[in-house]
Amino acid sequence: MKLHWTELLLGVSIGGADAVSNFMTEAINSERISGYGPKDEPSWEPKFTDESPPHQGIRIPRQEWKLECSSADKKYPCQSAIDGSNTTSWRSESRSNGHSIIVDLNKHYAVSALVILPPIDTGDEGLITQHKIYISDDKENWKGPIAYGMWPSTNRQRLSAFEPTTTQYVKLNVSAESDVSSWIGISELNIYATQYTIPQDPKLGIWGPTLDFPVVPVAGAQEASGNIVLWSSWASDQFHSTPGGQTAMTRWNPETDEVSKRIVTNTSHDMFCPGIAIDGTGMMVVTGGNDASETSLYDSSSDQWIKGPPMRLRRGYQASTTLSDGRVFVIGGSWAGGSNIAKDGEVYDPIVGNWSLLSGATVKQMLTDDMEGPWRADNHGWLFGWRNGTVFQAGPSRAMNWYFTDGDGDVIGAGDRLEDEDSMSGNAVMFDATAGKILTIGGSPDYDKSWATNNAHVITLKEPGEKPDVEPAGKAGTMHSERVFHSSVVLPDGTVFITGGQTFGVAFNEENVQFVPEIYDPKTDTFTELTGNNVIRVYHTLSILLPDARVLNAGGGLCGNCSANHYDGQIFTPPYLLTEKGEIRSRPEIISQIPNQLNVGDILEFTTSIVVSSAALVRISSATHTVNTDQRRVPLPLNRIPLYRNRYVAYPPVDSGVLIPGHWMLFVIDEHGTPSHAQTIFITTTKTIGSSDGAQSMGFLEYYWRSWKPTLVAQFSRPGRELV
Repeated sequence: MKLHWTELLLGVSIGGADAVSNFMTEAINSERISGYGPKDEPSWEPKFTDESPPHQGIRIPRQEWKLECSSADKKYPCQSAIDGSNTTSWRSESRSNGHSIIVDLNKHYAVSALVILPPIDTGDEGLITQHKIYISDDKENWKGPIAYGMWPSTNRQRLSAFEPTTTQYVKLNVSAESDVSSWIGISELNIYATQYTIPQDPKLGIWGPTLDFPVVPVAGAQEASGNIVLWSSWASDQFHSTPGGQTAMTRWNPETDEVSKRIVTNTSHDMFCPGIAIDGTGMMVVTGGNDASETSLYDSSSDQWIKGPPMRLRRGYQASTTLSDGRVFVIGGSWAGGSNIAKDGEVYDPIVGNWSLLSGATVKQMLTDDMEGPWRADNHGWLFGWRNGTVFQAGPSRAMNWYFTDGDGDVIGAGDRLEDEDSMSGNAVMFDATAGKILTIGGSPDYDKSWATNNAHVITLKEPGEKPDVEPAGKAGTMHSERVFHSSVVLPDGTVFITGGQTFGVAFNEENVQFVPEIYDPKTDTFTELTGNNVIRVYHTLSILLPDARVLNAGGGLCGNCSANHYDGQIFTPPYLLTEKGEIRSRPEIISQIPNQLNVGDILEFTTSIVVSSAALVRISSATHTVNTDQRRVPLPLNRIPLYRNRYVAYPPVDSGVLIPGHWMLFVIDEHGTPSHAQTIFITTTKTIGSSDGAQSMGFLEYYWRSWKPTLVAQFSRPGRELV
C-alpha cells in the first residue's frame, strides 16, 4: 500500500480541534447563511436509511460551490450534480480513460464524507464503482487518496466516510472499468464536514485511508499472497431472509489497491456467521452459518471456492481452530441448526476430506449463563490449538477448558479467569505462543443488551490438561475502556491493538461507541490509549494484520434497510511506523532468499538490510464476530552470524502445537521497533495426523505444497522480494 496519506493526515490535523467557523454552526441550525443568497434547500437530500451516516457530519451548503468536470454531455451539464434535484444529473462524455469531478468548496472545511446519488433512470449505465477521492488546498497539489475502492453497483445513494480533514477542494476520480468507452453520471453530489478535526500525534498512530467495499465486510481472512478476502452474506447488505446457497464477497489487493467483487454460488453456502480456520494445508475452511451444515474451502492460490463435506451437526456462531497436526476442530454454534441438540466438538480431516464427531468433547462445560438461553450460550468460543492435538478454550465463558481430539475426544476443566464474568463478544489474542501467553479483554455477560466490561487478563498455558496461570493484565486488570463487539490484533512487536466496541452492547445499534483504541504492551504490562477515529465500528466488525504491519479495521451492520451498515474499512498505522514528525520510518528489509517452506523445528537463516534486534512469525488470520482463532505470534530468538554482515540465524519452535502448520508472516524488527514488510513462509510438520482411516503422515502437506508452489511463487514475486 502506498504511504503518502499518513503525511497528508498529519499535515492537516496536528494541533487540535479545528473550528469550522460560524458558517457551519448556522448551517447545522438551518439558519440563513450570513452574506449569501438563497439557502441551499434541495428537493432531494441524502437519507441514510440503509447505511451509517457520517458521524457528526453536517451537509455543507452548496450555494457558492464551483464544479469542474472532466467532460459533460451537452444535455447533462456539470452543474446538474448540485442543483438539488434527483431528476436531473451530470453525465460525462463516453471515454475509456476515466473521469473526474472537482469541487471548490469556496472555503476550508473539516471534510469527512462524500455522498453521491447515481442517475435514477439509467439502470446499470453510468454507475460509479471504482473510485478515488483526493483533497487539495490550491487545486494544484493533490493529496491522497483519502478514500478509494469499489462502491456497490446499484443506483442507490453511495457514501465514502473518512477522517475529518481540512481542505477547500475535493476531487472524485473514477477509474475506467475496461478499455471500452463509457460514461458516468451523478444526480446529486453532497459533501459533509464536522465542526472538529481529531488531533494527530504520530506517537499514537494514524487512521486512514478509507477503503470502500461493494459488500458490508462481516467476515474475512488474509491470503498467503497478502490479499484480503471479505464477505457478507447472501446479499451485500443483509443476512436475514436468506434464500441460501450464495455469498457476496470482495477481494482487496493491498499492493495494487485493487478491489474486486463476485457472488460465490458453486459451494451452495450462505457463509454468514460461520466458523473460520485456515487448516494445515493453507486452505481456508468456512463452516456453517446461514447454511448451517455446509463447508466451503477457499484455495487462495487460485482464488477458487470448493465445496467441502457437510459437518455432522448444523451450526452457526460456532468457533473453530487449527490443531497441531493441521486438522480443524469446531464446537458450539446453536445460533443456527437448533439449540435443542448439544453442539459438541467435531474435527475436519483434510487428508480424507471428512468430519468426525467427538462425542467426548462436550460443549456443556463452555456454556455461558446468557439471559437468552442455550442458543446464545455456546457462541464465539475463544479457541487455541495447542500441543499434541489439544485445544485450550479460554472463554467467553468464565470457566476455561481443555479439549482433547484423539479417539472420541474429551474435555477437562481448566479453572476460571479469576473473578472475571462471562465475556461474550470479548477478545482473546495469543501474543506469545512460545510462552503460551493469551490476552483476554472485554466482553459482556450476555450476548445482547448487556453492559460491557474492561476486564483484562493474561493466561499462561502449560502442558495440556494442566490449569494455566491467570493474572490481571494492565496493572489493575483493566483496559482504559469498557468494550464489547470490539476487535483486536497482535502486532509484530508483541503488542496488541484493540479498537472499537460499545459500553452497552446492542446488535445493530450505534450508541455508546468507543472511538479511542488502545494498545497493550506485555513488556510493561500497560494499556495506552491511541489516536481516536471518526468511524463507528461495533457489531459485525473485524480487524486483520496486514503484511506491511498496518491493521485493517472494517465492517459493521449487515442489517438491510438500517442505518448501521458500513461498506468500508480503514487502515490504522501503528506508532512504530512513524517518526516524531509523522514521516514514514525507513524499514529493515530481508534481502536474502528465504525458503518458501519450513518444517517445524528447522532453523531459519537470512540477511537483512540493516542491523535488526528481533524477529517474529505471525500466522495469517481470519476473523468474524470478534473471533480470530488463527492469529498468533511466535517471537524468534536471533543469533548474528560472525563475519557476515547482518546475517542471522533464527530458531522457530520445535512443537507444531506452538507453531501451528500453515502460512506465517516473517517480520524482522530494528532497534527502533520498526518492523519490515513481511515475507510469507509455509510451515509444515512431519507429525502424524489422526483420521477415520488411522494416523497418516503430515508428509501430505509437502505434496500439497508442491502443487501450490508455482502459483504462490508467482503471487509472492513482487518488486523487492527474493524467492527460492
